[in-house]
Amino acid sequence: MAMCSELWPIARSTPCSKANRSLKTSVLHLAPCHTGLVAAKKTGSTVAVLGLGYVGCVSATCLARLGHRVYGIDPDAQKVSSINAGQAPFYEPGLEEVLRESVQAGRLTASTGLLPGLDECEVAMICVGTPSAANGNLSTDQLEKACGQIAEAVRRRTKPLIVAIRSTAFPGTADMLAESLTAANRHISVVSNPEFLREGAAMDDFMDPSLLVVGGPAKAAQTVAGLYSQLPVEPSLVDIRTAEMIKYCCNAFHALKIAFANEVGALSEKLSVPAQEVMHTLCQDTRLNISAAYLRPGFAFGGSCLPKDLRAITYRAKHLDLNLPLLEAVLPSNARHIERSIQQVMDLKSTHVGVFGLAFKENTDDLRESPVVSCIEHWIGKGKDLRIFDPHIQMSSIYGANRNFILHAIPHIEKLMVAGLEEMLSWCGTVVLAQKPDAASAAAILDSGKPVVNLVAVELKSR
Repeated sequence: MAMCSELWPIARSTPCSKANRSLKTSVLHLAPCHTGLVAAKKTGSTVAVLGLGYVGCVSATCLARLGHRVYGIDPDAQKVSSINAGQAPFYEPGLEEVLRESVQAGRLTASTGLLPGLDECEVAMICVGTPSAANGNLSTDQLEKACGQIAEAVRRRTKPLIVAIRSTAFPGTADMLAESLTAANRHISVVSNPEFLREGAAMDDFMDPSLLVVGGPAKAAQTVAGLYSQLPVEPSLVDIRTAEMIKYCCNAFHALKIAFANEVGALSEKLSVPAQEVMHTLCQDTRLNISAAYLRPGFAFGGSCLPKDLRAITYRAKHLDLNLPLLEAVLPSNARHIERSIQQVMDLKSTHVGVFGLAFKENTDDLRESPVVSCIEHWIGKGKDLRIFDPHIQMSSIYGANRNFILHAIPHIEKLMVAGLEEMLSWCGTVVLAQKPDAASAAAILDSGKPVVNLVAVELKSR
């Protein structure tokens, strides 16, 4: 990490005027103490929050409200002065009242210098901006500057310091920053603690969070999670890169939901259908629509419904002169995923490949638009020798559109099918899981000791 120009002077700076202590205290109330993985501390921690913009100011204020001693650090003297006077530097519902109460109680102090806050703190929370560059990439300049200054300021420190990256940063950023920080002082640990605050609801989001993520070394992650132990949320303690990725996934998913609703609304309007009623009713299904269903990375989708209906929606939209780029991208995205699955098997040295599953998913014999059929066509064409087993498919009992589809795609499919799993396992060098196996099949595959290409990303358990 390059040592860039200063964000904050290291020299001590004098806090500005103290707030009027006669003001009312906050009307916000703490949620009941959470007793999950991380136990609450009897006394608060000392935290330095570097960067008092939107995320930093809200985080500093709420941490102080939870009883921690918080040093807010920002190079903007006007912002620092405002906070020390008990005034929020921007409008956010509920912020100023809690900020004022925390300043009055002596739990929150702002400064333009890193010291004394950095000297006294157990956790240094970095909340500086990571703005978007012209090409879409994010800039980590401010993060690198802040970490460079921390490294310089604590070079002779002998007690542990946890640096928590709260700024949004791409996976690998925290690891990169940790290299320079730990090189400067071996007592430093680095974690990722992404924020999930919405403008206009940030105080509620902090005090009553739906998600709390900390990634990094176990002890340091536990310590940072402990800062939030009074809040009603189970902390998710994960790998440091996982924590960074989760923030991006959350924001991408939120954007995806908005874009989907807007495209449904646009199509509904063209068809004189009440869009609000459509989406309200869609949300009533909490088993499949508003749930964790389908939100697990695995194999591509197929079958007789999803591809057909997506093609129909986008076709009709085009005839209505309506461009729906999100919905139009779903089938091409699915095709790219099939291509990645094809390549996984093509990269194998083994030429004898056993494929578990031919139908588009488990517990059916429907072969129509099964993604593995496309894969099998390609693998055969590129010289892979295959044997296929599907517990619910016997070619002698397949008829109609189902039979026509598979015979058109793979005319000699019957020569590749085997009657039993054990036959396939004894023949092949590698197993490809193209659908979720039942418990007995999963155990047999695992116990065979054969390498497995797990396209469906399911856990195999032995007997």
